[in-house]
Amino acid sequence: MLFRGGSVFDGRGGFVEGAGVLVEDGRIRRVGPLAEFAGYAGPVVDTAGGTLLPGLIDCHVHLCYTGSADPRAALERMSAAEITLTVLANAQASLSGGITAVRDCGGKDHLEFAVRDAIERGVFPGAAIRAAGRMICMTGGHGNQWARVADGSDEIVKAVREQVHAGCDLVKIMATGGVMTPGVDPRDAHYTAPEMAAGVSEARRLRRRTASHAQGTQGILNAVRAGIDSIEHGIYMDEQCLEEMLAAGTFLVPTIAAVRNILGNADRGIPSYAVEKARAVAERHRESFRMYHRAGGRIAMGTDAGTPFNLHGANAVELAYMVDWGMSPAEALIAATSRGAELIGFDDRGVIAEGALADLLLVSGNPVENISRAADRAHHRGVWKAGVPAG
Repeated sequence: MLFRGGSVFDGRGGFVEGAGVLVEDGRIRRVGPLAEFAGYAGPVVDTAGGTLLPGLIDCHVHLCYTGSADPRAALERMSAAEITLTVLANAQASLSGGITAVRDCGGKDHLEFAVRDAIERGVFPGAAIRAAGRMICMTGGHGNQWARVADGSDEIVKAVREQVHAGCDLVKIMATGGVMTPGVDPRDAHYTAPEMAAGVSEARRLRRRTASHAQGTQGILNAVRAGIDSIEHGIYMDEQCLEEMLAAGTFLVPTIAAVRNILGNADRGIPSYAVEKARAVAERHRESFRMYHRAGGRIAMGTDAGTPFNLHGANAVELAYMVDWGMSPAEALIAATSRGAELIGFDDRGVIAEGALADLLLVSGNPVENISRAADRAHHRGVWKAGVPAG
């Protein structure tokens, strides 16, 4: 299949007009000037008036949540079979919305693993999934209702081993309180520095990447000093956090959509404790994002999709939020493509380059000039995963 006629954004910042992209057997075989393909007689996708991008990558979702006003309460009412089907439906909605891969940062009883594996085998269409399994938190910690509760270094090491045994792709450890759990404060560090270090070290020993829900300052520092791969949210980042994250090359996954959707729907049944905490953190969240962006820190797109009114399939709107907070459109697109692939560990996705998997998104117009062309799915003209059209 040859994509020709429009522009190409390569995922690393390169933008070329009048290029052709040839796909064979699910991979990109050639990217070059249209003249190179003069004799081509196979299937063609006309990209005139549009831009071909790598498929977008969302580095923070919860596929078992539906975006209801109270996801915890909704999940309690669902059977295991209903949850599994919800995970599949959300992975398919993500793909339809231009998201060809997601990192699930906490599920329910490992039910999402079966969906991940079925999509990987080609049994069902859907965004590729990399999954953490059960989040690991302290007694009474953020997400404790569904997490693997562990206290003390030895028990945390055991919890990491359980996730690896179950088949996780990454390990997620809860460093602080959060907005969506009653009775916890996002500013509080939950695990101690030695506890965080024990969990991250064990995950690395078993060749798993790591992520940490980390909103409060001390919790961010504990996670970064432990060697965490990514800080999720990072709301109360300060100058010390900034310096240590930059030195370590730590990723920030900001999830702007999470708080924004709570505040934008505060009168639609969201628990009052969540609304109050969202209001308390909103401005600080914006400041931390801008701080890390201005300093040149590595940022990957993540939405926290599944949290209140934060819908799977609408993930791409995070691009517009990142631009609204100070990124250029090209920087936001990089955060959602090559940077996301780097964080997750995909060495053949997130770019339009020869040999890469043909995960592609075609949009109308030029998203480097106007981010809404990629952020608003009304402007999406087509999505392909490994060269196969979605939907």
